[in-house]
Amino acid sequence: MIDTNLGVVEAHFADIIWQHEPIHSRKLAEICADELNWKRPTTYNVLRKLCEKGIFENNQGIVSSAVSRRDFYGIQGERFVEQAFAGSLPAFVAAFTTRKKLSDAEIEELMEIIQNGR
Repeated sequence: MIDTNLGVVEAHFADIIWQHEPIHSRKLAEICADELNWKRPTTYNVLRKLCEKGIFENNQGIVSSAVSRRDFYGIQGERFVEQAFAGSLPAFVAAFTTRKKLSDAEIEELMEIIQNGR
């Protein structure tokens, strides 16, 4: 089972990997030094943790995702709806739309998703 609980910095790091994968761990450490001001050991420690969570794989120094970005956030969304709305997607949409009015384009897109099951 994938652990999708990530802090803000871990999520940023994950996005860096998804953006550049497959990527050599040394190159990843260079990017993290520039973007996150991390030392190489920090990059490797966080990478190890995210590999243990089942999100990424590090095979002989080549880092790639075990779960795509889309699937990862889909799993997070499903868990959120399950926990906060007892699994009711209509209850989630109702709560969401009380605070944000959907545009006609968004409504049309949602209708298409529902009708096509995508």
